[in-house]
Amino acid sequence: MIKIRIVIDGMGGDNAPKAVVEGCVQALKETDVNILITGRKSIIEAELSKHDYDKNKISVVHTEEVISTSDSPVMAVRRKKDSSLVKALTLVKNGEADALISAGSTGAIMAGASLIIGRIKGVDRVALAPVMPGRNAPFMVIDAGANVDCKPDYLVQFAYMGKVYYENVLGVDTPSVGLINIGAESEKGNELTKTVYPLLKESDLNFVGNVEPRDVSNGDVNILVCDGFVGNTILKMYEGVASNIFSMLKEEIMGSFTAKIGGLLMKPVFDKFKRRFDYSEYGGTAFLGAKGICIKAHGSSDGKAFKNAILQAKECHDKDIINKIEIEIK
Repeated sequence: MIKIRIVIDGMGGDNAPKAVVEGCVQALKETDVNILITGRKSIIEAELSKHDYDKNKISVVHTEEVISTSDSPVMAVRRKKDSSLVKALTLVKNGEADALISAGSTGAIMAGASLIIGRIKGVDRVALAPVMPGRNAPFMVIDAGANVDCKPDYLVQFAYMGKVYYENVLGVDTPSVGLINIGAESEKGNELTKTVYPLLKESDLNFVGNVEPRDVSNGDVNILVCDGFVGNTILKMYEGVASNIFSMLKEEIMGSFTAKIGGLLMKPVFDKFKRRFDYSEYGGTAFLGAKGICIKAHGSSDGKAFKNAILQAKECHDKDIINKIEIEIK
């Protein structure tokens, strides 16, 4: 049986290539994969030399250029042909790798997924689909920023792609689908949501209606559909609120001796709560709709996050996500 070949953008992310290499080495201890790392060979190999690993399972593909977050995504993908990201995307396109992971520019990954790898037949737009921690269960927001302006058909496609991912990777049969809106009533919202609502209701999806932003974090609805502007706003607001809650709690605990004692006693509870909001536990965010597996890791990913992204990519490959989305969208 041929092992999955995962290519990782070795220069993408705040902690690259150190965290990339650490994640690859950690992943090899838990699963059997072949890994390609694209980027400046001398730098990556210097990091690899610090670790003990099977030399037959990690190889480096040298590239000279790097796409930064300040580059125009589309222009960078078109012009920086010898960048670590474009090379990784090209390896997937040519069938030399089965999955891509990058912590680099979200816009460049999205542009490359569409322009280089290409979209699945029947899919109009590639969508960013993070799985986020909820009070009662994890939930997916799709799209979370790849497509700011959307047509109604796009959102219906997002829902079907999310369904395939949720059923196969997260193991939830007939996941529920909701439409993020400013009210629960079907007539609420803008022209987009009012047009999409009946399309989702008439589909064979498990559509449960509109979901107000205040109910998003409950996790009672598995897949939350929206355009990329709304989704990215929710994603960043959610991250910001979680970060501020932890900061405020720490300030209050450190404010007095009594609070410090209470905080010490509650430390196991706080640690468990914090882990639920730790992006590194989730690996990365899938770009759904491309003809190859594409995982966007958080920009500040550490070794653990890259390891989990590799495990996530393998799970998508083993569950044949690309073909199943193609069948669902037809």
